[in-house]
Amino acid sequence: MTVPDSKPRLFCFGLGYSAGRLARQLLAEGWIVAGTCQSPDRQAELTALGINAVIFGPDRPLADAPSALSGATHLLGSVPPDENGDPVLARHGSDIEAMEGVSWVGYLSSTGVYGDTGGKPVSEDSDVNPTSDRGRYRTEAEAAWLALASDHRLPVHVFRLAGIYGPGRSALDQVRAGRAKRIDKPGHMFSRIHVDDIAQVLKASMDRPDPGAVYNVCDDEPAAAADVTAFAWELLGMDPPPLQPFAEAEKEMSEMALSFWRDNRLVDNRRIKEELGVSLFYPDYRAGLRAILEEG
Repeated sequence: MTVPDSKPRLFCFGLGYSAGRLARQLLAEGWIVAGTCQSPDRQAELTALGINAVIFGPDRPLADAPSALSGATHLLGSVPPDENGDPVLARHGSDIEAMEGVSWVGYLSSTGVYGDTGGKPVSEDSDVNPTSDRGRYRTEAEAAWLALASDHRLPVHVFRLAGIYGPGRSALDQVRAGRAKRIDKPGHMFSRIHVDDIAQVLKASMDRPDPGAVYNVCDDEPAAAADVTAFAWELLGMDPPPLQPFAEAEKEMSEMALSFWRDNRLVDNRRIKEELGVSLFYPDYRAGLRAILEEG
């Protein structure tokens, strides 16, 4: 008699930077991991890691969605929405609704849904009031994923991520590449989160599912962008350049970059600690950047 495989199985739409970090962690813990990417080269990379990768994009749905999703015990949505909505739900919403035996569903969103509060705190109970198209797309996508929880009884959880950094994507890399600037906008703070803490929060939620829950995912210390880059220069033994006034810097910014500077809010992260028992690996940018530098 064949014994059924009892290993947990994650299927992830969008095996990018954050979801890929989680996937590698789960593989090391004995999980079976599958998911999507957009190019054959990325598919080959993921396959080499032991991930069953399949091609998916807004204009390229899964060739056989029921087969790809079959047996998944956990599902993660990590593909950004656009003006046409969430591409995963647009292409495969009915396939997801038909899934059976799923104990956890997660959707990676953004703290951008809160918009600008003039530096005032926001919690998961605060109103959403996005100021950019990207924030509005995220807000609509969140609602669509959470509707699966109420309409189809799927255990959906939403994670509002702050600015993501980690190995290969940090102020240290910007300084080394000559792209970092010390932009001065008094009173303006950014929240951020190390990619390994994102993975930690997601795994903690998988261990303690609470369908319909929304979580802010950020570290303990919102900080001015100029302070973060100055610390990166210090770690690298370099003298930081002088501060550049925001009014001068914004003249050269893209619309996307400007959208990040448009909003100023302090994000409350108490829920991930109190409800999920998370103790952050990197509670502030200094701890995170030191660890990245030590890793090389």
